[in-house]
Amino acid sequence: MRVRGDYIKLMVLAIAIIGLYGFSDHRSKARTINKIYIKFLGDNALYLTEGAVNKLLMKNYGSLKNRPKEEVALNTIEQLVESNPMVKSAQVYFTVNGDLITEIVQRRPIGRVEGATKFYLDNQGRRMPLSKNHSARVPIITGKITGKSLEDAYVILEYINKDDFLRMNVIGIHIEDEGKYQLKFRMENFVVNLGGVKNLNEKFKNFMAFYAKAAKDKTLEKYAVVSLEFDNQVVCTKI
Repeated sequence: MRVRGDYIKLMVLAIAIIGLYGFSDHRSKARTINKIYIKFLGDNALYLTEGAVNKLLMKNYGSLKNRPKEEVALNTIEQLVESNPMVKSAQVYFTVNGDLITEIVQRRPIGRVEGATKFYLDNQGRRMPLSKNHSARVPIITGKITGKSLEDAYVILEYINKDDFLRMNVIGIHIEDEGKYQLKFRMENFVVNLGGVKNLNEKFKNFMAFYAKAAKDKTLEKYAVVSLEFDNQVVCTKI
């Protein structure tokens, strides 16, 4: 009899748990969206505004506030937000209070192309449109813009961004031709003929040695061109 009594207790407990789960699930599905929040993650939240995201959601879904949660497909909203060319990634979720949160990571430009068409080159080597909300302070890329030369420009920019001195001082990359790249510096009158993108580490190592010595000797203003095109050499042309 005791076994039978224990069995009945277990059955009652199981039914109670199922009932509570079903009630909770029903209440969750019946709950409506309380508030809507747009959050930009990281320190690069400059090119897309909260208003623009809200406008995008409104255009495609109408007003989401007070709408039943079960009517909202979070994956679909994420895909919509990520379709914006300023967005790198997005995550959309509900809080326990019924708030709809959209977290956005924006793309990061590392160069700006000034050619027949104008656009940014982002930190993944992809084209990124200019923004009316913010103008990035990044090196300007000019000259003969091709697919290959942009790939090389991206390699150069990636290297520059890993070095504090270069990142602060290189303001431009001029493409004379594929495999012939010229750097412009913020505070100096000379230009640096880099050549191609092979052996960048060796080229910049030689350049930094030259720069340190010329700065110490106070002769930087005497040079018009500094060439790194030749193996393990820095060839300078005076003004």
